[in-house]
Amino acid sequence: MPKQKTNRGAAKRFDLTKSGRVKHAQAFKRHILTKKPTKRTRNLRKAEYLTTTEGRTMKKLIPYK
Repeated sequence: MPKQKTNRGAAKRFDLTKSGRVKHAQAFKRHILTKKPTKRTRNLRKAEYLTTTEGRTMKKLIPYK
């Protein structure tokens, strides 16, 4: 059986935790930060986890991670 190809875009954006959850960075942290409250930009640094439904889809795109 042939090997599966990893989706390179997904591999750069998502990580798997030891428990199998899919971790990703939060959006809205790139530019136009001056009008956003400091508390909001600070909280955007934290990682987020995908829902179980979306996580199943992403795991198919990154099978060897």
